[in-house]
Amino acid sequence: MFFRNDGYMPELETERLLLRKLVLADARDIYEYGRDAKVAEHVLWDAYTSIGEAKAHVRYMIRRYRACEPASWGIVEKSSGRVIGTIGYMWLKDEHRSAEVGYSMARDCWNQGYMTEALKAVLNYSFKRLHLNRVEAIYETTNPASGKVMEKCGMRFEGCMRQKLRNKGRYVDV
Repeated sequence: MFFRNDGYMPELETERLLLRKLVLADARDIYEYGRDAKVAEHVLWDAYTSIGEAKAHVRYMIRRYRACEPASWGIVEKSSGRVIGTIGYMWLKDEHRSAEVGYSMARDCWNQGYMTEALKAVLNYSFKRLHLNRVEAIYETTNPASGKVMEKCGMRFEGCMRQKLRNKGRYVDV
């Protein structure tokens, strides 16, 4: 597995952000942005309706950390100490040296370059420390801003997969 030789999901730091493993105390911040229907619109999870759902998500991530399975970092805004999003691996395939990344972010932090900064850090880690050959990501075609983030980080558009996913009762192109 990728993480055995390199340490498992080390902290990554950028100018304005700290990417680190989630802890249970982060559930409040995650609930605050995760309950926003606009934040949840283009991801595969539903907007949170209780703090308990956010706690369950953090507990799930902690189990994945312990098992050295693909997981997400919390994106912490250094100036406030607040968790403003998550970014991480949806899957990792050792035999192909490849992975898929996914992310979400608090709406009040959109259009400020935070996700571009976080994705650049994860891509740098993925290629330089994990020595991956390929990192991919997908976005719903109705969310072109996410595609722009990927483009700014040097990712290239390879095509549209029609009705690839079922999200919130509808099939979506990605």
